[in-house]
Amino acid sequence: MGKTFLYTEIQSAVPFDQFDWRQINAALKTAPGLIRKTWLSGIGTHTIGGFYEFDSAQNALAFAQGPFADEARRAGAPATTRLFDGDIVKDASIDLNSPYYA
Repeated sequence: MGKTFLYTEIQSAVPFDQFDWRQINAALKTAPGLIRKTWLSGIGTHTIGGFYEFDSAQNALAFAQGPFADEARRAGAPATTRLFDGDIVKDASIDLNSPYYA
């Protein structure tokens, strides 16, 4: 499987404007296979998460089970992760002008 999307969320209430995303971004830029990430901040919950695009399911899973899981443990908070097949949904996504397909 090629293009893989990863959804993550850490169940910890941290307002995004009080979150050091610059430090996290610096580390994310070294993650193998990471193409891009869109940060997410829960409305009313202040949970922090993201929507990532990876070049393979293997790299996405390694990130989810490695650096992301480590960060959740450091925060002392439960985390949610979901992997999605980006290849199977390509045509449907292009039809809706998804920015993830050029």
